Parts: sequence; structure tokens; C-alpha cells
Amino acid sequence: MSELKEVLTRDGSITLRSLFFQENFHSLEGAFKETEIKFINPSDLKRFKGKSLNVLDICFGLGYNSASLFSNLIRQNSFLNWYALEIDKKPLEYSLRNKLFQNLWDLKVLKILESLCKNYVYKDKFFECEILWGDARERINNIPANTKFDLIYLDGFSPQKCPQLWSVEFLEKVTERLSNNGYLITYTSSAAIRKTLRGFGLYIFNLKPNKISNNSWSNGTIAIKKIDEESLKRNLFFEKLSLMEEEHLLSKASIPYRDPNLNSNANDIIKKRVQEQLLSNLKTSKKWREKWGMTK
Repeated sequence: MSELKEVLTRDGSITLRSLFFQENFHSLEGAFKETEIKFINPSDLKRFKGKSLNVLDICFGLGYNSASLFSNLIRQNSFLNWYALEIDKKPLEYSLRNKLFQNLWDLKVLKILESLCKNYVYKDKFFECEILWGDARERINNIPANTKFDLIYLDGFSPQKCPQLWSVEFLEKVTERLSNNGYLITYTSSAAIRKTLRGFGLYIFNLKPNKISNNSWSNGTIAIKKIDEESLKRNLFFEKLSLMEEEHLLSKASIPYRDPNLNSNANDIIKKRVQEQLLSNLKTSKKWREKWGMTK
């Protein structure tokens, strides 16, 4: 745990700070709050009441996203087939020792998490869960090829810090696993990620922020293969991209991360992208921000 530091967030829940990535696992506003706003609410879990669903949690971390998912699905008697990809076991081990984290969940949720930590699997009449430890770029291949996911949570460290999990090549593998009516949900509003996902033929939507300002215009991104206008009208949590966001996808910020053989390190991926940006004739991010009155 020497490279991880405990952080108390404003909603009273705990998170960790990675000293290696120099980034927190969650917003200081609240780890639990962020999970609810950025992942659980847009998932629209009520549509799975009494039904079955497949979920993939990429970068499981401390376990907030899936713990909240489990809690909601237990209450509505849904049948869950769940996989997670995670490289580091220490955050989950920390969560299971921490009273503030434990107090958020009922006994069954904690039982599932403890089984995943110890045995890597959990099974009962409603849930079948398996966590795959290791590099997500490799371990995703261990998920049965015919499994398509209704929900995919993508919650790794930011693209600039951990580009391995945001490359064109990895995101292509991920989106191939999305069911026709599935939602891929992530906290990032990165133009590079949005443009990459759109390039795979997905419809891209903005997760509505709690408060809109020049520097706070998004809670993240949701990507969907198929959606009808009526469903879009009924949804309270996401919306079509604004003109400002569409113009973001026409700037140098939209140039993607590339990892052709899915084995590059972060520095090499970043270096390639910077070189591609330098050679590009697209508008700079600075000019885009200036036009829309944003400061960085």
C-alpha cells in the first residue's frame, strides 16, 4: 500500500490516491456520490428488474461501481452475469478492511466482494461473478467470446495517465463486447475517447453535469449501439453532444491514443500521440477553449 494513500472525500466516503499515477481513484466531491451519478444512475437498472443482464467492470479498483450495482440488483431480483478486469488487488483488500466502506453495503454485497478477493469468483442463484486479475488488454480475451454486455463500466485512470486502457485498439476490443442495446459508460469526456468510440459506429452522448459552467459541462460519456428517439427523450441522465462538444471532436484533442500490438507502455503511447498532434492541421485545444470561454 506504500504507493496508495487514503483520502476522505466530501460525502464521507473514502478513496485512494495513486502516488504512481498522481491521481485519485475518485473525485474529492465523493467516491460514493461519483459512483451513483456517473455510473449507476445512467445505467437505468430498473429496466432489468426481474430480468438477466451481463456487466463488465473495467478497472474495478476499490469496488464502488460494482458494489452499488450489486446492491441495486439484489433489491430488484435481477439475474447478473458479471466480469471485472483489474490489475491490482490492493485497493479491494483495502476496501474490505475499511469501516467507512463496509458501512455503505449490506452483508450480501460484502460477502460477494470478499469471495471475489479471496476466490476470484462468486455464485448463487441470482449472481455469477468472476474477476480477472492482470493487464486488461490481455485478460479481456479470457471472457467467453459469445458474451455480450448490457453494461460496460470503463473507469481507469485518466487517458493522459494510463493511455493503455484508452487506445483505439483496446476500445475496439471493448466495444465488440457491447450488446446491441448495451451502454458503455465512462466518466471521461475526452475528445479522443469520444471520437474513437464514434468511429466504431456508436452513438455518443454526454452525461449531464449537476451544475453547468464553462469548466464543468460533463459528467462523462455514454456510448450506445442502438437507441430510439423515444428512449432518448425519457432519459434523465444523458443528452446529445452540444455544438461546443462537437467542435471539441474537430480539434487536436480528438487525435486518438494508439497501441497497435496492445503491449506498449504509457510513455510510448503518449509520445506517438503528441507527434501526431504536432503534424495535424486541426484546431488546437487552446483555440477551442478560448472560443467557448473556458480556462484550463
